Amino acid sequence: MIIAIDFDGTIFKTDYPTIKEVMPDARRVIRKLFDAGHIIIIWTCREMEEKDRAICALRTHKIPYHYINENIPGKSIIYGNDCRKIGADCFIDDRNLGGFPGWKCVESYFFKRE
Repeated sequence: MIIAIDFDGTIFKTDYPTIKEVMPDARRVIRKLFDAGHIIIIWTCREMEEKDRAICALRTHKIPYHYINENIPGKSIIYGNDCRKIGADCFIDDRNLGGFPGWKCVESYFFKRE
């Protein structure tokens, strides 16, 4: 499954542009999704230097991902372009209708059979 995960307010607490601490359980659940074979795309409005800071924060906190703000290459080939809209099966974002339920809820959704 391709999972797009928002950066600000979902993976990290922020006071844009300041990146604060990692959201509770984010690192552990994202690593679990990554290790389970899901494709992780970090989805953020940050660009240029701010995007570089986000990448640095992800690396510093050892949060794995495959892509940031880009579609997986296979999708681009299938559709003949790489549009700005990320093609994903699931979006995890603090701006969801009803807000972000937290990483333990995300974990129970994906690993409910454990």
